Amino acid sequence: MHSLDDIMRASAAWVWIPRDGAHERSELQLVRYPARFGGGVKASMVQSELDAAGVLEHAVERTRAWGEPRLTFWTNASDSPDLEAELQRREAEHVDTVAVFARPIDGLTVEVPADVTAEVVRTLEQVREVDAVNVPVWDQHPLDETGLQDELAEVTAGLESGTGVRVLARLGGAAVSTGGCTVVDGFLRLWGAATLQEARGRGAYRAVLAERLRVGAELGATTAIVKGRVSTSAPILARAGFTHYGDERAYVLNV
Repeated sequence: MHSLDDIMRASAAWVWIPRDGAHERSELQLVRYPARFGGGVKASMVQSELDAAGVLEHAVERTRAWGEPRLTFWTNASDSPDLEAELQRREAEHVDTVAVFARPIDGLTVEVPADVTAEVVRTLEQVREVDAVNVPVWDQHPLDETGLQDELAEVTAGLESGTGVRVLARLGGAAVSTGGCTVVDGFLRLWGAATLQEARGRGAYRAVLAERLRVGAELGATTAIVKGRVSTSAPILARAGFTHYGDERAYVLNV
């Protein structure tokens, strides 16, 4: 099992960069999201010699230069300096909190109802079904045909390289839940879990979780790490034996 410091550093280093987004790493990590994900800039991973006000001003200036009106900053215990007090001083809005969970993969089992199935995504039709789940859950624009092909190419590359997969769960044959995983430095990052509103509470998320853990073990990961929302996946993860190591909070600043 990785140490607490390893886990929190791995959590801080976990940044998703959309294939059609922009990013830079100077003082902190900044990622500009494309319009189909709602736009805006997300900031994290602070490692700077500047003080908190200087780091935040750098992020604000870069956000404006990109022509974006909104900066979302995710805190982490490993940030240096810590920007949370400065964000609060500038009256940034606290909009979300996720709990950082981790546990060894070896010996981990998740109970799944018999009427729920889970499968690894490999085909264009499965990618289309994944998108049909993600669009209403994440309130994002559906992928066009080019986007679906690009998504399939990413899925295929992950499968061929052994670095990660996307999973799809079904109830009565209908796709209702999805989630991805990526192996990085022995960690299995569990990300992007989404379940249709009408299917929640019936084991679909657990099926997606169990299948990703199974695949992660096959790919050589030793520790699973996931960021769970307090109101949705966090209780399920706790019941599955994951340990809560800390929280990350999101603040939005209109620039």
